[in-house]
Amino acid sequence: MMQRFQGVQKVEVFVRNLVQSLFQSPDISEAASYEIWRHRFIHQRLSLGVGLAFIAYLTFTLSQLNNLWFNPENFKLAWLITQMSVELGLLGGFILLRTAIGVRYPAFVFLLLTWLVTLSPQIRATIAGFSRPAIIEWPLTFFSLATLIPVCWPLHFIGQAGTFIYYLGTQILFNLEVEYPSDWMTSDFLFLYFFWICLISNLSVYLYDRLARSEFNSRLALEQAYQQLQVEQERSEALILNILPVPIAQRLKQKPVKTIADNFTNAGVLFGDIVGFTELSGKMPPAELVQLLGQIFSRFDHLADKHHLEKIKTIGDAYMVVSGLPIPKEDYAERIADMALDMQKTILEFNAETGQKFQMRIGIAIGPVVAGVIGLKKFIYDLWGDTVNIASRMESHGIANEIQVTETTYHALKDDYSFERRGSILVKGKGEMTTYLLKGKKS
Repeated sequence: MMQRFQGVQKVEVFVRNLVQSLFQSPDISEAASYEIWRHRFIHQRLSLGVGLAFIAYLTFTLSQLNNLWFNPENFKLAWLITQMSVELGLLGGFILLRTAIGVRYPAFVFLLLTWLVTLSPQIRATIAGFSRPAIIEWPLTFFSLATLIPVCWPLHFIGQAGTFIYYLGTQILFNLEVEYPSDWMTSDFLFLYFFWICLISNLSVYLYDRLARSEFNSRLALEQAYQQLQVEQERSEALILNILPVPIAQRLKQKPVKTIADNFTNAGVLFGDIVGFTELSGKMPPAELVQLLGQIFSRFDHLADKHHLEKIKTIGDAYMVVSGLPIPKEDYAERIADMALDMQKTILEFNAETGQKFQMRIGIAIGPVVAGVIGLKKFIYDLWGDTVNIASRMESHGIANEIQVTETTYHALKDDYSFERRGSILVKGKGEMTTYLLKGKKS
């Protein structure tokens, strides 16, 4: 029972997907212009039209076979042959639409199939030696095509014109007698009848085509505007992520708040400062000096990314970076130490490349901090706490080209890093403090 139910579900899904593929229009976003979209639309709807026409002719074929078996007096062999010939032609057209020619030239297939349906009974009549206007088949075909493929009215007009050219041309060439469906019909009546049928069908196609073009252009403009909006949004998000850490930016997006403040027990804070920058600014053009400083800090930014640290800010010629937040890390002390050592190497390499003589003081302290965002304008992710103040003092009371660290930092790193004891120094606001100079990493 369950297997039968699953089988029915699979059939339903197959039929649903088939119907959607037949009736769904081509995606506007995949077409660069309306002409390209219309080309694909004609090809797609032709497949649907051929399928419906084949089913319709098949029902008439079954009707003739029913007459053959049960009502022989109503059976007409010529009709059966014509219907089966059209069915074979429709099968051929369906196959042709799947080929490269059918995909590239759907308008050509449209005309072939139009004339296949409208001219088959005419050819049968021509062979029989007379001409008969199809007052049912032609209007039905023209209106059906206008409904299924309501674009490119000149294509419909050519298909209709081809039908009437054959109808009138065979009369002239073979001097065929015209058999009207009813005695009261005249050539004038038929002219007006088909004239208005063609006019109405072509006019409806023309109006729909204009509407489709307008809708395409509107939706295309909307798609382009949406894509541009996405680009601008990505650019804005990239700018925000360049200012704030990813977790903080996500929290602000999900729930905007006036203040974000998080406590971190284990964090490493580093301050780096260019020695003698103030004196240097008086000897060098400002633009050149700022450019050099920008090059140095850009290299520091790459180092921060390399060690997965969070750059906090630059203050003049000072650079501030922190480890262990906003995502806590067990090796936060090692990361901040490696950053400091790499900053020293970077300054030496920069001086060798540019011929400058920049020197840096670097200070490090580890411990608890508060990190977050405050204020209403010009958001910045900042740090507060005693650890931050001590790290700043380590830098300001440091030595050029040295990395001064607190005793706490020394004890956290002494097993893997080399230090030199500087001794006790007087630190503003803290009194006497024992500090160490980080020299490198033990091999």
